[in-house]
Amino acid sequence: MRSAFWARLWAAIGTALLLSQPASAQSFLDGEFDPAIPTLSETVGHEPGARISSPDETLAYLKALAKAAPDRMQMVEYAKSWEGRSLNYVILTAPENMSRIDAIKADLANVAAGRASNGDALPVTWLTYGVHGNEISSTDASMMMAYHLLAAQGDERAAQIMRESIVILDPMQNPDGRARFVNHFRGAVGIEPSGDRQAAEHDEPWPSGRVNHYMFDLNRDWFTLSQPETRGKVAAIRQWSPVVVVDIHEMSGDDTYFFSPAARPLNPNITSQQRQSYELIGRNNAAWFDRIGEPYFTREVYDLFYPGYGDTWNAHQGAIGSTYEQGSSRGLVWDRRDGTTLTYADTVRNHFIASFSTSEAVAMNADRFLSNYAQYRSGNANGAAGRGTYVIDLAERRWNAEALGRRLAAQGIAVMRRDGPANACGRSYPSGYLAVSQAQPAARLIRSLLDKDTPLASDFLEEQENRRERDLRHELYDVTAWSVGYMSGVDVQLCSGAVSGNALSESAPIAAKAEGSGDFAIAVPWTDSGQARLVTLALREGIKGRVTDTAFTKDGREYPRGTVLFPAAANDADAMARLRELAREIGAHTVAFGSSWVEDGPNLGSESFVRLTLPKVAIAWDDGISQLSAGATRYVLEQRLGLPVVPIRTNRFARADLSDYDVLIVPNGNPAGTLGKGGLATISDFVKGGGVLVTFEQSMNAFASGKSPLLAIKREAALGLEPSESEDGDGEDAPKLAEGREFGSEGEYRDAIQNQQALPDTLPGALLNTVADPDHFLSAGYDDGAVVMASGSQIFTPLDRGTGTNVMRFAAADRLIASGYVWDENRRQMAFKPYLMAQPSGSGLTIGFANDPTSRAYLDGLDLMLANAVLIAPSRVR
Repeated sequence: MRSAFWARLWAAIGTALLLSQPASAQSFLDGEFDPAIPTLSETVGHEPGARISSPDETLAYLKALAKAAPDRMQMVEYAKSWEGRSLNYVILTAPENMSRIDAIKADLANVAAGRASNGDALPVTWLTYGVHGNEISSTDASMMMAYHLLAAQGDERAAQIMRESIVILDPMQNPDGRARFVNHFRGAVGIEPSGDRQAAEHDEPWPSGRVNHYMFDLNRDWFTLSQPETRGKVAAIRQWSPVVVVDIHEMSGDDTYFFSPAARPLNPNITSQQRQSYELIGRNNAAWFDRIGEPYFTREVYDLFYPGYGDTWNAHQGAIGSTYEQGSSRGLVWDRRDGTTLTYADTVRNHFIASFSTSEAVAMNADRFLSNYAQYRSGNANGAAGRGTYVIDLAERRWNAEALGRRLAAQGIAVMRRDGPANACGRSYPSGYLAVSQAQPAARLIRSLLDKDTPLASDFLEEQENRRERDLRHELYDVTAWSVGYMSGVDVQLCSGAVSGNALSESAPIAAKAEGSGDFAIAVPWTDSGQARLVTLALREGIKGRVTDTAFTKDGREYPRGTVLFPAAANDADAMARLRELAREIGAHTVAFGSSWVEDGPNLGSESFVRLTLPKVAIAWDDGISQLSAGATRYVLEQRLGLPVVPIRTNRFARADLSDYDVLIVPNGNPAGTLGKGGLATISDFVKGGGVLVTFEQSMNAFASGKSPLLAIKREAALGLEPSESEDGDGEDAPKLAEGREFGSEGEYRDAIQNQQALPDTLPGALLNTVADPDHFLSAGYDDGAVVMASGSQIFTPLDRGTGTNVMRFAAADRLIASGYVWDENRRQMAFKPYLMAQPSGSGLTIGFANDPTSRAYLDGLDLMLANAVLIAPSRVR
């Protein structure tokens, strides 16, 4: 029996425990505990909930548990973070199950494939913790969960969980973010922890611990698979085919606890059978929370629509995927607005109770959960979710299409490949295609990702429009569009006919495409992300190239604007050999030229061709900049395109020397205050002296004011409203007189009380069509326009011709929406407004994106557009 420390601690803070026996120092449930199982205190020196465990302490304790009970717990490393930290999951089950764990795993693979079980399978409950590194309590709760299942003696609930199921804990999905938070907190806390929300210990510096090294929100990366933490996690989950996956989070410290059922909207690909299981688990969670007198809420805020979350992605695979949210102490103690105090121990206890009660619900209904999962997977494989096939064209954006196919395969989706000219479903595919049949176990995930649009329920939309009419906020939590074909810039068609091909391996390298013959030059057509990466890496190795802003025709073939030529005369034989090697490594497309003669368009010596040099790129970093925007931008440039980026803190710009830089990127944010007049002046001088400024979304406002704005644009008010102007008076301080009006209806009254400075209503996020100015180099690669992601409330006035160019503009209102839902007034107001703008100033150029082209790194179809701005523009300006 352990000491009574924990009982004394909980008595001191007035917390009710569950059972009548004395409490363990280690568990949140009373009872007898095996002294052979080490406690957290014995291993790392603090009691549960008394200290925020660091990543190293967490790993040390889990290793100690696994060593103490190898017959019931195994620990598996599934990935390394960007900063080299180990990501692990632990397997917990009874000894008789652990002794045959390989047979169980193999049979689960049968079930997941839609085949009949041979009787070895057990349901897997997968509990994931700490995807946001500053949502701290869940990781400590995971350790308590492991301890209780191993050490509890005489607890039939725990025994049943271990006997009837397998519990897999992923205790720390974001160790880099957690380390950042813990280091900050331990450095800021004083002689005793403070519950004051203004205290430094609760006020994280930029970037917060929420994000990983590249400042990604890992809970929105599940189908994008851009980060190593996500790729490893998805691969691990696919190996175990869990029937329940719970992603355990924190929310505002003034909130209570949330568990499923989820709020509306629900993705239409979630089945009625799954909804019943959410109810079953939720009721068991509720019973436990009632037992300890802990308030909770369900069916509010957290929905199941966007498939990029840990809950919804897994629900699309047939599991019961849920988000659990605990009000956060963001430290050891938090003073709530209602006068109560929330302790870290409270939050750890609640997450432990939720984890335990969820695992209990599965174990008590093991046959039901396993049978439902098997029916889901086999039904999909037999065509219950649809029998059509999605065909992905390889003719345009070839590299992006190939990369998309591999991302789909990495999610357990069978992708077929057909090389060379082929016909399918009444269409010709001159370069072949990738094909994804719906008749497979992951059919509903396939539909959600590859359909051009996933509709919201009509009654839900009607309710949201009614809320807006009553001046209430809408209830859409995230984006309404994510069609991966659109986001990759590739053509995806759904057809009903049979489509043949060979299986595509997720690990297969993208094959290079080398054409032509001759020793004069190697051409790199400007068509996709692989081409941009090849050009960047070639420039990094000193290989000399030239780029054209005008299409040309050679040997009867047209080469698009943006095509880069690497002439042999400017490069030695080793450099040209290295260029070919890079193309093979990347899987890029090159064409060898035997001469410079063209039938139409510019020759190599034309002014349409300019010499490319590798730009030195800086990015505004720190306060005033969105950490998500900055991280995604740096990731896309460094990891996808291969272009190094130097971060400069925003408070340094007033004294910064930018003379060595060619490009400065200011991601989305509100940087004006942090930059100050000095920083803004430094940037203005940089541009006028020949630099290229690239700025996104709200940050454009910082450069759109003053007598000589770098971007002569204005942010628009809501449609039909004009910012109120002063009536005639005696100066700036004269009172503003209101027009006398009579109201003849409630509608006139509502018009009158609208905020005349109001911005357009916030757009949750949709994929929209744009139209290109074909005469500007920044639109190279996008002659037919592009699909972009738009969100928020920013709509900008266009540049006039004498000032700059609206390089990409939103399409007309009747063809604006590619996918998703857009408020009608936003649709009408956004039509023809600029998406990508360019304005010369002095010797330099300012480039503005109305929406972030790197958002979440899933708009790889816009990589060329970003490369035009960052890689090509400096040479054009020069």
